[in-house]
Amino acid sequence: MAESEAPRATENRSTTPVSSTFKQYISEHWAERADALPQPREQAPFAAARRAAISALHPGKRLIIPAGAAKTRSNDTDYAYRAHSAFAHLTGWGSDSVAGSVLVLEPTPDGHDATLYFREAAGRDSDEFYANPEIGEFWTGPRPSLAHVAADLGLATRELGALGAVIEAVDADTVILRDGDRDLTDQVDGRRLLAADTESLETDADAELARNLSELRLVKDAYEIRQMRLAVAATKQGFDDVIADLGEITAHPRGERLVEGTFNRRARAEGNTVGYDTIAASGPHACILHWTRNDGPVAAGDLILVDAGIELDSLYTADITRTLPVGGTFTEVQRRVYEAVREAADAAFAIVRPGIRFRQIHETAMAVIARRTAEWGLLPVSAEESLDPAQQYHRRYMVHGTSHHLGIDVHDCAQARRELYLEGELEAGMVFTIEPGLYFQPDDLTVPEEYRGIGVRIEDNILVTESGAENLSIAIPRTADEVEAWLARNGRAG
Repeated sequence: MAESEAPRATENRSTTPVSSTFKQYISEHWAERADALPQPREQAPFAAARRAAISALHPGKRLIIPAGAAKTRSNDTDYAYRAHSAFAHLTGWGSDSVAGSVLVLEPTPDGHDATLYFREAAGRDSDEFYANPEIGEFWTGPRPSLAHVAADLGLATRELGALGAVIEAVDADTVILRDGDRDLTDQVDGRRLLAADTESLETDADAELARNLSELRLVKDAYEIRQMRLAVAATKQGFDDVIADLGEITAHPRGERLVEGTFNRRARAEGNTVGYDTIAASGPHACILHWTRNDGPVAAGDLILVDAGIELDSLYTADITRTLPVGGTFTEVQRRVYEAVREAADAAFAIVRPGIRFRQIHETAMAVIARRTAEWGLLPVSAEESLDPAQQYHRRYMVHGTSHHLGIDVHDCAQARRELYLEGELEAGMVFTIEPGLYFQPDDLTVPEEYRGIGVRIEDNILVTESGAENLSIAIPRTADEVEAWLARNGRAG
């Protein structure tokens, strides 16, 4: 394929040589590459077990799970590629996934045969090698061979072009993960409509597949738990870096951006990237739950709420929040609010064990938030009255939930059924956050002026064990005293 034929090519500015002499010369005199195949990666047997589990839930169905295409950021530039989480979970392919890949589970009498379809690198005898900016090695670097990936992931592999035969065979017993790749989904839908000779498409089986893939991640396996520990440890380094840079951060008019940059630098060094956009919310910005503009100053006397997590190359991510006194010490009111939030977090953690309902974690944290805000005179009723589902005055100061599942997605298992998520019983191997907060908006007339503009959240990552729970992020200082000592020890406050 010539450059002018390549996707999103820019023919109007192309200077790629087209002479036959050049084409011949660039295809010759290259050193031989080592062809030794790798041993299967650590997660390969775990991914195989996950495929077996999803196979058992969909007997006789052809399952198509796309990795997804690259997404355009602007014109002919793409966002950094990340494969769909369900695809990564079932293949074990992480940050090194090839865009546009597709996993197909073909039904057999005994279950399914899994095949990974992806596009290999263009050979050096092809002009795509140097002229195609999307797949040419001169532009994007080498891609692994089919044999290499098959050995690496313990999966059968085929060239992406062979997927056409799968699409041709699509029938009513074919199910696709609909949000994985819109173009591929459209193709499958078209074939299914033809096969059924109808104008209306039934997608309940697709929804069931998405739900089952999500619920499959509710309980983490041993590999996933190891990855979560590593992600939390890397995230602690990121927080340490932020504290060490506080002097420079407070000196800059957009210090929040420096917090974001410092943490992101660690994320790129230790993992793939950040698991989600870093929240670096200083002063009243901490009262904005998803503040990601990060364009404000970081001033002594304020608190800064940093909600950040590092995503590893396996795509598993931590999700930690710490609220720090920029000047090194909490004021009396800041400490009062901070310790109330910590009390709520500790109370919620104390009840975690197999068998309790997930929603009880939130209920326990809210009881503390209601009690403390009532004691401070902020509620028009007692704490007990406010906790009545028909009232909920205390929720003005914490409108979000206390916990969400965590893993290969920062909000993991999001398509799981309510009865298995919010109303579900905890099981050993589940990983989730506990993250209560208190947020007093700067213009909130229901609170005394000394509270206004204070936002505090403390978020930890929790593993359910056979006998209780483990706080995976306990090494990141949590109490007010520990946080002040951390600031004094690891860097100078602003």
